[in-house]
Amino acid sequence: MIGNDIIDLALARKESNWKRKGFLEKLFTPLEQKFIWQADDAEIMIWNLWSRKEAAYKIYNRQTKIRAFIPKQLECLGCSTIDGYGKVTVYGNVYYTKTEVTSEYIYSTAVVYPEDFNHIQTVNAIDVAKDINGFPFHHQNNNPVSKTHHGRFEKYIQIKC
Repeated sequence: MIGNDIIDLALARKESNWKRKGFLEKLFTPLEQKFIWQADDAEIMIWNLWSRKEAAYKIYNRQTKIRAFIPKQLECLGCSTIDGYGKVTVYGNVYYTKTEVTSEYIYSTAVVYPEDFNHIQTVNAIDVAKDINGFPFHHQNNNPVSKTHHGRFEKYIQIKC
């Protein structure tokens, strides 16, 4: 299983007001809020944590078929640095995350097993179909695919067979 999420930083800055009252409390656990306030760049840390949560949620959703808005049930652990590896937990499940931060975007991937990071490959959009539950898969090899898009960016990935 795999999940991914991308944040177009220019669009996020334009459309989101993370400083508004209650924003952080609604989306982030006390531990994550600590990461945010201790970061050199709180805004980048917010989108870093959010993209990790979203990537992990995609796996959780595919595994359980449960769709719900549960941002505070997903908690980032070991994610106190901007770039790199961490974990996201949700209801006892652990997902491993890796995040890349550039000046234009933040991109996170999530996997069930850490070794799966070595087997991630990009997929062309034309090779992706959806199953009866609406989950994307590679129509030639039936591998689960994760799709993300935000603003100017879009990525499709799978774990190689």
